[in-house]
Amino acid sequence: MKLTLRNISGWLLACILIRLGYVRKALNRTLKGEQILSVYFHNPTRKEFESSVQWLQKQGLNFLSIADLERIVHKRSDFPKGGAIITVDDGWQANEKNIVETAEAYKVPVAIFVSTQPVQDGAYWWSYLEAAKKAGLSPPAVQALKDLPNEERLLKLEEYKRTIHLPREAMTVGQVQRLSRSKYITIGGHTHSHPILTNCEDDQVYFELRHSKRTLESWTGKLISYFTYPNGNFSGREVQALEGLDYSIAFTCEPKPIRVLDTQHRYLLPRLGFLEGASFAENMCRMTGVWQAAMQRFRAPLRKKRRIPTDIGTTPVATKDVAFQ
Repeated sequence: MKLTLRNISGWLLACILIRLGYVRKALNRTLKGEQILSVYFHNPTRKEFESSVQWLQKQGLNFLSIADLERIVHKRSDFPKGGAIITVDDGWQANEKNIVETAEAYKVPVAIFVSTQPVQDGAYWWSYLEAAKKAGLSPPAVQALKDLPNEERLLKLEEYKRTIHLPREAMTVGQVQRLSRSKYITIGGHTHSHPILTNCEDDQVYFELRHSKRTLESWTGKLISYFTYPNGNFSGREVQALEGLDYSIAFTCEPKPIRVLDTQHRYLLPRLGFLEGASFAENMCRMTGVWQAAMQRFRAPLRKKRRIPTDIGTTPVATKDVAFQ
């Protein structure tokens, strides 16, 4: 855990939630078959990921592959007792050592959702802003660019890409190919350039979903059927595009476990985000959905609670806990 005021206060709150029995109750609901814990990572350390796997196993949970979940969603398998699924977004180079080696050692299936442009170019777009800030420049905040129409975001990024050179942080094509051959790893799509899809024009959305799918299929020689929305942002348009391109299931960043009713919406499967750098006590609460539920209760008196509608007619906003690294 990084010793910051935010993490210390988070640790204290997590300890209270654990002491009050909320984590145990969430685990019991999972073991009874009322829900599946769907946990996602980005770029954890090996210790963070291994500790998570060990802890979930110790609670008596069974790890499902994404193919297992697909069968459940399509009613070809029963909803399980004690189910947990692990997904990873972006395709960071360190994932091979920190996640894949651990998954193989513990025989745990993991789905890694890869953005293809960073694999080709070496870095993620938000890293240029972080590097520019360290260089003494005054780049806009990452969140500010995430709020812009995609064409404007790309124009603002271009000036920093011309002057800043970053070391490789994304996987190489060779790594993606190697990982795809592991019996414990499934590769999925996460767009080409990792834009905020709801800020893109129609043709951009279609390109991002189709091009990344075809590129990953050409690299791995395997069908790419699974998808996660960058930053969790989507609308009915993105869902229709996924269906048209024959994706089978997709994950949002709605912070809750997967329940039986959630499987009726195969492109809206929720996930619980692990927060890298936070205390493990906090992440115990996060992986069980306790932390997110508590935050929603605390925020409810301050603002109207937002939720993903079942008719997907509006654009939900990704949880503030979503992080790129």
